[in-house]
Amino acid sequence: MAQQIHIVEDDVAFGKMLTSLLERNGFEVTISLTGENARKRISESKFDLLITDLKLPDDSGLDLLEFSQKNSPNTKVILMTGYAEVDTAVKAIKKGALDYISKPFRPEELLMIIEDDFKNKEPSDVISSENSVSTATEGKLKESLKTYSEKPNFVSGISESSKKFNEYLKLVGPTDMCVLIQGESGTGKEVAAKAIHNYSNRKDKNFIAVDCGAIPKEIAASEFFGHVKGSFTGAVNDKKGHFEAADGGTLFLDEVGNLSYENQIQLLRALQERRIKPVGSNTEINVDVRILSATNEDLLKAVSEGKFREDLYHRLNEFSIHIPSLHERKEDLFLFIEYFLNEANNALGKEVIGLSKEVEEAFKNYAWPGNLRELKNVIKRSVLLTNSNLVPLDVIPREVLFSEKPKKETVDFSKESNEKQLILNALKEADYNKTKAAKLLNITRKTLYNKLEHYQIEL
Repeated sequence: MAQQIHIVEDDVAFGKMLTSLLERNGFEVTISLTGENARKRISESKFDLLITDLKLPDDSGLDLLEFSQKNSPNTKVILMTGYAEVDTAVKAIKKGALDYISKPFRPEELLMIIEDDFKNKEPSDVISSENSVSTATEGKLKESLKTYSEKPNFVSGISESSKKFNEYLKLVGPTDMCVLIQGESGTGKEVAAKAIHNYSNRKDKNFIAVDCGAIPKEIAASEFFGHVKGSFTGAVNDKKGHFEAADGGTLFLDEVGNLSYENQIQLLRALQERRIKPVGSNTEINVDVRILSATNEDLLKAVSEGKFREDLYHRLNEFSIHIPSLHERKEDLFLFIEYFLNEANNALGKEVIGLSKEVEEAFKNYAWPGNLRELKNVIKRSVLLTNSNLVPLDVIPREVLFSEKPKKETVDFSKESNEKQLILNALKEADYNKTKAAKLLNITRKTLYNKLEHYQIEL
């Protein structure tokens, strides 16, 4: 009989993704959106495993753990959260949790816990609530979380475009093919390159990232291939180039289209011969380097215009991957938001747990032209300015709130509370000048007066 798993997750999209994943792997899955419903299901049914979010609108994952132990003591429990804290993890293990996993996580991580931990975990690792966690166990847990926080995380996403993109990463990763990663600015091309490196058998070797747009063409040869002391003015020491530093590993060339034509020729020769010669040296060095490159330009157009060498293009493009823009994978928006919230909390020492409903609506309606980079920056700024549990509307940048100007005279607001707050923000931005505020809102002065009267806003 298949194992029975019950999920408690208030994020409907994420819950569906987990359900689909587990069902594909042979588990029978049910789901609750609230702690109240979960308690009822736990009391009525016997589950092999309970997977619950730590923070629920009406409950706590730790309290659900205790409830499950009293009412269904044979049910193992995994807690998941986007807010990795050692103290909370220790509490979870103290109370008898099977494990604790931080969002965002790769599906394989959860499956590994479910399928392996039952047989691999030592009895002494599972500690009841009456006992204290040993220093060794706590140290092991802290080290585990430290390792998790240090390794590069990759949000897989649940949208179809993300699934296809991730399949390509896993497919090409174990090969030695040169990969050209294409996509809009801010989509995370370096993160994708690092993921390819981590899927390869070179993962234990160096991953060297180079911004080709930031290297002056005069010193590009020295940067890529190194130089010997005295080879030119300023060369006071021998220098190892990027190729030699990446020997045995991966060299990532970001914005490769920015290389000068001369530098393209030098790069092509190095790729063809797998040998480099430092500037000023007569000795060639053999290098074993996998090349990953990225661009937000149309390299084929650059080839047709004579700006980029066709032979180099084909050498770099043994396999191409397109990174979808954030607009193309809006189903993943809140997965990335949760990830960046967690990152910002850790960096700024804050404890913001989410977005207010008004901010969620504004984020959903915004096109995010700067993609993940813009989303990350907006969230970090918002977390810094937030002094409550939820990010309020008044700390969100104006361009996110007023990104589109409707053709109609009035602004299309989804909620009255949202509209009132936007009007207040516009008035504040305009130093309470009604004419300027109306322009910011893209409505007439008369319409603004009507809305001020409607919402009883007194100035």
